[in-house]
Amino acid sequence: MPASSLPVQVLLGLYLGLLTGIVPALVAWGLGFVFKYFTGVSIPGFGVVVLALAIAGVNGGLLALNDAAIRDAANGTALLIAIIVVLMISLYAHAKGDAMGSSLPKRITLKSLTERTLSTDVIDLANGRGKVHVTVAGDVADIEGYPALPQDLRASIRGFAEDVDADRPLAELEVLVADHLRAEFDLSEAVVRLDERGQATVAAAPPIAGVSKRVPDGTRAVSVPALLPTGLARGDEVTVVTEANGTFEGSVVAAKSDGAKAETAAAPAETGTDGQSPAPTPAPSSPTTTGGDGRLTVAVDRAAARTLLGATVRRVIVRSRGTRREFELLALLRRAGKRFRRRGVRAGGDLDGRSLREAAVRDEYGVAVLAVRDGGRWQLAPHGDVTPTAGADLIVVGTRDDLDRFGREVSS
Repeated sequence: MPASSLPVQVLLGLYLGLLTGIVPALVAWGLGFVFKYFTGVSIPGFGVVVLALAIAGVNGGLLALNDAAIRDAANGTALLIAIIVVLMISLYAHAKGDAMGSSLPKRITLKSLTERTLSTDVIDLANGRGKVHVTVAGDVADIEGYPALPQDLRASIRGFAEDVDADRPLAELEVLVADHLRAEFDLSEAVVRLDERGQATVAAAPPIAGVSKRVPDGTRAVSVPALLPTGLARGDEVTVVTEANGTFEGSVVAAKSDGAKAETAAAPAETGTDGQSPAPTPAPSSPTTTGGDGRLTVAVDRAAARTLLGATVRRVIVRSRGTRREFELLALLRRAGKRFRRRGVRAGGDLDGRSLREAAVRDEYGVAVLAVRDGGRWQLAPHGDVTPTAGADLIVVGTRDDLDRFGREVSS
């Protein structure tokens, strides 16, 4: 049979390369993915070339045996082009399999596959770490069973905006934003629904308790008139000295000097040397007294509450709390780049029903579990045999990245 022209040989080589290169490409992709995913090792390119040529040779031989016309028409040019096409397809498939094996998460669950994520268009990477600007969209709804929101509080919540990390699923971001709303506006309850563009739909309930939620268990709140020191705030420990009934120790749950306007009013602006008024001093985050006569609400023991109600207060002494050891510990950990977080054990997660030693929390996630609360009782410095169950609370310490990964894969 006369030899074919060069264009025909080129086309025949491309045809044979595509036809015989499908199986080597699939094998190269599968081996590259499996080795990279399970061992973290990439197969050398030379091994892929040898394997692809071997499989393609078997395919080409079987094809030539079945079709004599191809065997007679093909010459060295067509075979060379076919080999090049097979190698190119196999190496490309191997590179794709290797890349997929390195990027695919090691633990895949049905929940992770169905989790909603943020759109990449709204993620800001200017600061080196993905952030998304969360704003409240639409009106703030009321929660059934709770009182309606006052209009001023509703407007304040509508103006809420915050930048949060974008490397979390939307379900975790919704819980995070709801916690921030409850902390900032002292809400009784908040429900947040985020869409893919970071727009939050919020339903909230107003605060339904004031002093009562700050009174510790087993104590009673008693209000007495007294001469108050300047700067007294909630949480301060005081000693109330009476004229005939002795002294009483307790913690301040509320305090107000006579003349409430003086307590929150900003200092009058002074004119600077350039003729412009400087910015007013911002109000303190925690209300404090301005000194002078006022009323003090203090939490005392139940037995002392009735006696203090009928007593005449001579003076109020603020007790020094000194430098607390827990704050020193926090400062040391922060200087070392560590942070504290409170996490809950997720049902079906790595820690649900497994001991801390079996889950290898320190080796696997790089965090240390300092305390576990399971069944309503805290256990400090838990040993490796402690087995948390779904719903248990953990106090963990580690770097920000390790804590974020621990939160995504283990906790709720």
